[in-house]
Amino acid sequence: MVKTSKKLKAAYKSVDRNKAYPLAEAVALVKGNALSKFDETIEIAMNLGVDPRHADQMVRGVVAMPNGTGKSMRVAVFAKDAKADEAKAAGADLVGADDLAEAIQNGESAFDRVIATPDMMGVVGRLGKVLGPRGLMPNPKLGTVTADVAAAVAAAKAGEVQYRAEKAGVVHAGIGKASFDEGKITENAAAFIEAVRKARPSGAKGQYIKKITLSSTMGAGVFVEDVA
Repeated sequence: MVKTSKKLKAAYKSVDRNKAYPLAEAVALVKGNALSKFDETIEIAMNLGVDPRHADQMVRGVVAMPNGTGKSMRVAVFAKDAKADEAKAAGADLVGADDLAEAIQNGESAFDRVIATPDMMGVVGRLGKVLGPRGLMPNPKLGTVTADVAAAVAAAKAGEVQYRAEKAGVVHAGIGKASFDEGKITENAAAFIEAVRKARPSGAKGQYIKKITLSSTMGAGVFVEDVA
């Protein structure tokens, strides 16, 4: 049986589990209960009224966090020649073509985002079984298949967040750190919620946003009011 820590018990007591709080108030509760020795990640989860198994109900997109995420993003770029130089200059951590593909096939995994120029997709396509399960396959809709690799790298490094609905219709993401001030966390949360709201697919019927929850890595979840 899993034991609940004293800190988590105290966090649960401070939160009304039957109440949805205004966003700023929810942020204050989550931040106040993030008492671990490490800098906890502030996470958001949104339960949506969609069935991602149907193409017209898939929710997927990208949003730039106004205040970054506090996470150091490692970026791999598939590019050649001048585009490879641009990627390196923009701060990409891994840059290559066939050599990078071979490294990934041999176990290289020290990256959080993969970007590719259009001409490199033939090479990247061979890595589907490796990158697909991690949600890292470059996608033009997410801006990760692009000729402007410098801008894509800069956006990733600045705190761009990708999201995708899981089987149960839930999208979630890390939107900051507990060390951020409440205003920055609130701005990031609002930006994420609005991005998901705008991404409502054509096949979604009835209530789209069913529940929004904020939490920290080790803290209790707090329900958030949907102010649509």
